[in-house]
Amino acid sequence: MTRSELISHALQARKKSYSPYSHFQVGAALLSKDGKLYTGCNIENAGYTPSNCAERTAFFKAVSEGVKEFSCIAIVGGPEGAQALDLCAPCGVCRQVMMEFCDPKTFEVILAKDPEHYEVFTLEQILPMGFGPKDLEI
Repeated sequence: MTRSELISHALQARKKSYSPYSHFQVGAALLSKDGKLYTGCNIENAGYTPSNCAERTAFFKAVSEGVKEFSCIAIVGGPEGAQALDLCAPCGVCRQVMMEFCDPKTFEVILAKDPEHYEVFTLEQILPMGFGPKDLEI
């Protein structure tokens, strides 16, 4: 799957956002190493802390189906109704979830405005000195 195709899936996932409080809609498209696609949107809650980000929604869907190896994720986000988007970076909690399942040197995080306008980072670039499962190996 191309980066542009992955971004298109993230844009479609963004349309499913449940964000009645922030009115900020985020979509994510996660690609497993075996080529399977998992999408997610942000899901807010009146209690705020039970809310879930789009990136974690995609990861949790995949992991709940037994998938634990990933190659890249595309993320799009912006205000409800926005026609033009800016780059939307994942929060710290989402970066930590990525660190749990992804190789920080090779996992790509694609931040996009649309399928033609995006920037690509490794997880290591957006989470320098990240703490993950390898740090707990004895």
